[in-house]
Amino acid sequence: MSGTQPQVIRYADATELAERAAVRLLAALIELQGEEQVVQLCLTGGRIAHEIYARLGELVVGSALDPSRLELWWGDERFVPTGDPERNAGPTLALLAGHFALDPARTHPMPSADGVVDAGASAATYAKELGDTRFDLCLLGMGPDGHVASIFPNHPSSEPTTQSVIGVSDAPKPPPERISLTIAKLNESSQVWFLVSGAEKSNALARSLAGDTNLPAARVAGRDHTLWLVDQAAASELPYFDCLS
Repeated sequence: MSGTQPQVIRYADATELAERAAVRLLAALIELQGEEQVVQLCLTGGRIAHEIYARLGELVVGSALDPSRLELWWGDERFVPTGDPERNAGPTLALLAGHFALDPARTHPMPSADGVVDAGASAATYAKELGDTRFDLCLLGMGPDGHVASIFPNHPSSEPTTQSVIGVSDAPKPPPERISLTIAKLNESSQVWFLVSGAEKSNALARSLAGDTNLPAARVAGRDHTLWLVDQAAASELPYFDCLS
């Protein structure tokens, strides 16, 4: 993990979090595109992330962002058929593609459960596709139990591994079969941004920021920068001076 101190920014509610995070994300992507040819962006699923993507799509139109120079990856996926609404990739792509064109060659959803291949084999396929890619910016949600991607506490998914992508079985949250980047791979990211909304996550947020390594979220950080974008409900167990405005 990075030794840099994480930055915490607290917003009044989920609506403000989604709006301000989308503005911040667009600015960060434009800045990164000024530094390199193609930006490697890792996406997450979840309600607050989808709200951010919806707003981002609106903001991209007429901005300086070049969508053709975005390489999109996913941190985890539910191992269900392609058309299943539970998948992370489908709703995200629908939200973004409704506003701007994405390069199919630079869009990398994780495999779905349409065939007979299991989640473990599909994870190996995604690891090969990912190769030695390192994310310029990795977006992550966090569950009330402190899980990130599909790495769960007190579960085989959180055990140390040299693999970059794993199949997850018997997940404590449905659906039970998933594919996930590992903590080691997430920690290769230059920047990691956590997107956390809701009072039910307040305890896990406080424990993660206090360094409780029993929680996967506490074990993930960017090499250069770690940012927690949280709403007031999620931050209710944090002392105010931990948060930067």
